[in-house]
Amino acid sequence: MTLQFDVLAQDGQARKGRITTPRGSFTTPCFMPVGTRAAVRTLDTSDLEALNPPVVLANTYHLMMRPGPEVVEQMGGVHGFTGWSGHVLTDSGGYQVFSLDPKVDDDGATFRSTYDGTSHRFTAERVVDVQLQLGSDIQMVLDVCPPSEAPATVQRQAVDRTANWAVRARRRFLEADGHNSGANQFGIVQGGTDPALRAESAARTIEVGFDGYAVGGLSVGESPEQMMVALAATAPLLPDDQPRYFMGLGDPIGLLECVALGVDMFDCVLPTRLARHGTALTWEGRLNLGNSSLATDDRPVDPRFPASPATRYSRAYLRHLFNVDEPSAARMLTLHNVAWLLALMEEAQDAIATGTLDRLIAKTAEAWG
Repeated sequence: MTLQFDVLAQDGQARKGRITTPRGSFTTPCFMPVGTRAAVRTLDTSDLEALNPPVVLANTYHLMMRPGPEVVEQMGGVHGFTGWSGHVLTDSGGYQVFSLDPKVDDDGATFRSTYDGTSHRFTAERVVDVQLQLGSDIQMVLDVCPPSEAPATVQRQAVDRTANWAVRARRRFLEADGHNSGANQFGIVQGGTDPALRAESAARTIEVGFDGYAVGGLSVGESPEQMMVALAATAPLLPDDQPRYFMGLGDPIGLLECVALGVDMFDCVLPTRLARHGTALTWEGRLNLGNSSLATDDRPVDPRFPASPATRYSRAYLRHLFNVDEPSAARMLTLHNVAWLLALMEEAQDAIATGTLDRLIAKTAEAWG
């Protein structure tokens, strides 16, 4: 079975939708927490079941290095390995590989493991094979993601290689009968902040014929204005009847502005990383628990979010736990931050259905602006 996307409501370009796979269905727009090494940092599977995210990410590069795809496959794939029965999306690992100064040619990328220094090679086909061993529900193709400040020649080469690798990855996925295993495959649009290059990359990726489409190479250092211009040039070109995924974005205002342009899926390490450093996402903006003014603050971390898993704990208590390096502090705040972003996306769904997304964006901008 191939992935199915149904539009349930629209507000301008924004869509409330339902994605259905062999594993089940979930509603969009949605946020997907990142579980890089088959675990969301500081949380366990029971925590995820309580939070009920629509999808959890895992990273192909890291799982290929440790414990190895053969081990994960033997343990029943990512789902059996982790005991998580919900949807799993695996990114290609390309972003991590390209941060390792690899040797790149038209065929693939050779790099050294950050774990033990051994040499490895990623090709479009190898990444498909590993992800099929991991058993994810949605897998991303290998792409080239250059820095936002990269010159035009580098961006052009990235678009060409990404397009060529997309053809090879799709061929390998179909030859391996990936759909029969329950998997679906998304292509990735590149092109930096150049609208014309973005449009070309979108056309070449759509021509391959994927189950969904991602916008990559944004939110990597460019200004918010540049990001939105590039996205505005890309999103309307992607098929209306398939999901659109913005990779690596977790800023609340940015999320809603991208939803308004028709994006359906998001992921980012932001909520978990901020939590480990004592920062909470709230309707008052970011709340730094290191602030001395919170030492005797008996309010919950976000009084306007009573459904928070951390609502029973005062700001003073959470601040104390961080100050004494109590490990449970990061867990409590991670639960809160992930729940907060999931709730924000549910509010976006409701706002699209009632035609009030602009109001929600204004409300969020007031808190976070």
